[in-house]
Amino acid sequence: MTAVCDAPLDPIVYLNRELVPLSEARVPVLDRGFIFGDGIYEVAPLYAHAGGRTPFRFAHHLARLARSLEKIGIVNPFDAAGWRALIERVVAANEADGGLRVDQNAIAYVQVTRGVAKRGHAFPAGIQPTVFVMVSPLNLPGAAQRAQGVRCVSAEDRRWLNCDIKSVSLLGNVLMAQYAAENDAFETIQFRDGLLTEGSSSNVWVVKDGALFAPPRSQKILEGIRYGLIEELTQECGIRFEAREIAEAELRAADEILVSSATKELLPVTQLDGRPVGHDGKPGAVFAALYAAYQRAKAKEALEAQQGVNSEFRERIIA
Repeated sequence: MTAVCDAPLDPIVYLNRELVPLSEARVPVLDRGFIFGDGIYEVAPLYAHAGGRTPFRFAHHLARLARSLEKIGIVNPFDAAGWRALIERVVAANEADGGLRVDQNAIAYVQVTRGVAKRGHAFPAGIQPTVFVMVSPLNLPGAAQRAQGVRCVSAEDRRWLNCDIKSVSLLGNVLMAQYAAENDAFETIQFRDGLLTEGSSSNVWVVKDGALFAPPRSQKILEGIRYGLIEELTQECGIRFEAREIAEAELRAADEILVSSATKELLPVTQLDGRPVGHDGKPGAVFAALYAAYQRAKAKEALEAQQGVNSEFRERIIA
């Protein structure tokens, strides 16, 4: 289940130095992303406001993209300024084409594969990465969903052990998302050897006795950009935070369970495997405090972008 929807039928995308309608974008079948899943992707929200559109935590997204590329040995095709300028081009093209309103929140999807080469498992020499950028409208979860919370199911985490790399090789995640869909659930929460890891496309947070807990940063989870953000927000809200291993039994005995991602922001889990979370199966006080702080962080970053206070986050994407 996704918060990205109502996208235009034929948006303008960037593919290897060209802006083209999505229906005309073509990748050779020997692209290593197609053959091997040999590539990296990144997803960043772009929030609309009165002064334009601001990428949220954009420097953090670019840093994670750079880390993932480095870990699999692909040279980053652009520096930070180049990525920003490229996404601005794609946004402007979609606004001009009518596929994206200037007052719409959006999501930027970036994918880099190793490129096109004769099929062989080892890295080929002398090939150029394939670069793809797409921008779509972003519809965030609504007030009703936040008020009711979401249903989740659980499953054993059987993915590879490099989950910290944001790879396009997502079959394990796809299977877990399908498992949730087949069980009329919002997300699948995973355990490896009896310990909490993450959802199919989200980080998972546990609340007990007013404190917030999360699995530690490691190769077993993708460190979502919201991981660092929410850690910061706990300090603002005076909520104790601890990153440590979380046993399955602790999750099931939690007062609150939360999930976070770029498209979900932060949502309360009110039912897990058919049982209510906490005493009453309703969103709790820690969720309410962190969600409010999340919205304040968005507003602050937008204001800084407009005023040029912080050059790292001052990017504005306008028509």
